[in-house]
Amino acid sequence: MGFLNNAKLIVGYDLGNKDSQISYSLSETGESETISQIAGEQKYNIPTVLCKKYGVNQWLYGREALRVADRQEGILVENLLDMALDGEPVVVDGESYDPVALLTLFFRRSLGQLSQTGTKIWALMVTCPVIDRRVLEVLGYVVKGAELKTERIAFQSHEESFYSYMLCQPGELWNHPAVLFDYRDGDIRVYLLESNKRTTPVVVYIEEKAYPFFGERELTPEVQEEMDAGFMKIAEEVCGRSIIGSIFLIGDGFQGDWMKDSLRFLCRGRRVFQGNNLFSKGACRGMQEKISPSEAGKAHVFLGREKLKSNIGMKILRNGEESYYALLDAGINWYEAERSLEVYIQEGNEIMLNVTPLAGAPGRKKPGGEGSLVRIVLEGLPEGTARLKLHFFLKTEGVLAVEAEDLGFGEFRAPSGRSWQDEIEL
Repeated sequence: MGFLNNAKLIVGYDLGNKDSQISYSLSETGESETISQIAGEQKYNIPTVLCKKYGVNQWLYGREALRVADRQEGILVENLLDMALDGEPVVVDGESYDPVALLTLFFRRSLGQLSQTGTKIWALMVTCPVIDRRVLEVLGYVVKGAELKTERIAFQSHEESFYSYMLCQPGELWNHPAVLFDYRDGDIRVYLLESNKRTTPVVVYIEEKAYPFFGERELTPEVQEEMDAGFMKIAEEVCGRSIIGSIFLIGDGFQGDWMKDSLRFLCRGRRVFQGNNLFSKGACRGMQEKISPSEAGKAHVFLGREKLKSNIGMKILRNGEESYYALLDAGINWYEAERSLEVYIQEGNEIMLNVTPLAGAPGRKKPGGEGSLVRIVLEGLPEGTARLKLHFFLKTEGVLAVEAEDLGFGEFRAPSGRSWQDEIEL
């Protein structure tokens, strides 16, 4: 198949420890498709595994790796994501391997399935259950090792992929709160998406909770009844608090017909959808939004677990008049929040920051616009006008780090060599 003219292959990759999925679109605004592992069927899961054939340096991935291992022709390597995050070397067939290199091999091989689209990757969003600094470090090595010929690469959590997916859904599906039930690996993870429509833009946030549930076991009639009753209790707890507009059921655990009473309960006055590729499609949509924001995207701001929930700025003098200078805006991922600049202090040794929590954010008690002033004292700063280099970044979603360096003042004063570090609880 030749390359498609003007096509921009935008990929959403759901990287899981047990299974992964790949969705894609051929434009910034087009519908996304998910790659099936079996032609003509909706078999989206790619087992996140490798298999090394005995005695030779031949590696297989996914379903083929499972088949070869089942025939006892090679060694199966599972839990690739968890092992990469752990960082300890992995011994396979008597040799030691870097677990990040193994995950990179799986990632690169699985992306090869996109060759069926006839075009090259233009942009990529990788989604994982949780995003933190260690996950980001590993994903950075993985995408670098995959040698993708694009710089349009980003990462987001499952909860943000749920939000991104909802952005392209009809408004009536989330005029009221929406619920996602994800059942896999012995628990049901619940994502409750809510909006504060009294704010501009509309603030959207997600409450997440996990319920231990039935693991792998034979689905006898008795077990199915227990599962149905157990899920009913969870559904009543989640859906009994407010009016729910739509419900999404994903994960292999929901396969089969064990949901009877619980499904009837969920369908009372609610739209219920069952599928298995929401996160990869949401990741694809999330990258589309980064490239070309939709009207829905412009009208909403997502304040999830990984988001900065306050606007951070400072008052400065411009042309003799005091004005507000924005440093970091609420709604960006905390691990991407960073700003460096140079400023002059005419007198004193203090920097004043304005920290304003976004109105409508979860736990926000004050009305919009009410923020606080944070004073940072630079002990030992030489007197007189000073030029400072300032660096702001977030260490976690709730801790702002501030670094300052004295650059002196031209010919009047040489740099003192002093620097300062401070941390602010947001």
